[in-house]
Amino acid sequence: MESYPAELLLIAFVAVLAPLLSELPRNIRVPVIVFEVVLGILIGPHVFDLADPDGMVGTLGELGLTFLLFMVGLEIDFDKIRGRPLSLAVGGWLLSLSVALVCMVFFSSIGLLQTPPFLAAVALSTTALGVLAPILRDRGELHSEFGTYMVAAAAVGEFGPLVVISMLLIPTHSTAVHTLFMVSFVIIAFGAAHIALKARSSRVLELLKRTMQSSGQLPVRICLLLQILFVALAAKFGLNIVIGAFTAGIIVGMAIKGAGGDVLRQKLDAIGYGFLIPIFFIVAGMKFEVSALWSAPLAPLQVALLLVLLVVVRGVPVLLYKKELKTEEKVPFALYSATGLPLIVIISEIGVSSGVMPPDRAAILVSAGMLSVLLLPMLAARWRAKTVG
Repeated sequence: MESYPAELLLIAFVAVLAPLLSELPRNIRVPVIVFEVVLGILIGPHVFDLADPDGMVGTLGELGLTFLLFMVGLEIDFDKIRGRPLSLAVGGWLLSLSVALVCMVFFSSIGLLQTPPFLAAVALSTTALGVLAPILRDRGELHSEFGTYMVAAAAVGEFGPLVVISMLLIPTHSTAVHTLFMVSFVIIAFGAAHIALKARSSRVLELLKRTMQSSGQLPVRICLLLQILFVALAAKFGLNIVIGAFTAGIIVGMAIKGAGGDVLRQKLDAIGYGFLIPIFFIVAGMKFEVSALWSAPLAPLQVALLLVLLVVVRGVPVLLYKKELKTEEKVPFALYSATGLPLIVIISEIGVSSGVMPPDRAAILVSAGMLSVLLLPMLAARWRAKTVG
């Protein structure tokens, strides 16, 4: 217990330092999660060995993971992306997953990439909505036509991989029982969503508003209870806990949609992005095995190849947007879509913890994800500024 205060103090310092560093380069805005992961690597046992990602620190990191997925689900507004944007996003993600599987099987067969093909393919098919939403919001494009299609593609790029890893990485039960549990979970989720939508038009909202600014903070406590409930249900049903957190976020997002829910959303933002989520990325960095990047002669080449594959895999769906996107919008759309660090970290963590992916392979995959967040949004924004201007 004596070591915990010192480690938590160091992590808290890193959590403050990361957003400060992200503000320094005015011309090149580096996402804060890149600094969180990099600083986590530096203080972790594989570099300066100042902190250990176990015990209380590890538990806080796991809470940060579930809250991150909760906030991702909260970001999705199905009213805005339904119809053509959503159907194109689903078709695009399925196309991405197919291309990723073919690429990973090929490169694995020739020995260039030793990462488990299926798990790596799922990771390559992801898009980081949590990273892109603030970027699009800052550029005033979040609610534009381009932003609507982008948000839809990113939402499916997060939800699709989560469903896949939840269904296929678990199997503590037989296929029939696992399917039954999955269906039961979906039924419960739809029931909760129905109740959430009904609550929006009832007197319940008045009660929640009255306690919003009191010490009771009832709306915040209900949201946390719902998140923990669905995480627990997912674990009991043999699903991955991330799908439970993500589902809870979607349900809460339905319930608090509109101007009336802005205050609650801000409070949840403060808990998530001000406390728990930074700890998850810092702890993920602490677990990062830097030595894996030079443990094999091909490691740097593998990182570069995975970065290229991210762009190819998530860029291919642009072919489906012939009428929806202008010519000058297609390259930025592909680059934004290939931004995928958060879920790549999550999938790598799940792969390592379940014994499916070796730690050194996970490090190479995460390195490619870090480069995607560092380079691709910046290139996309510059392309957009150049073509729009």
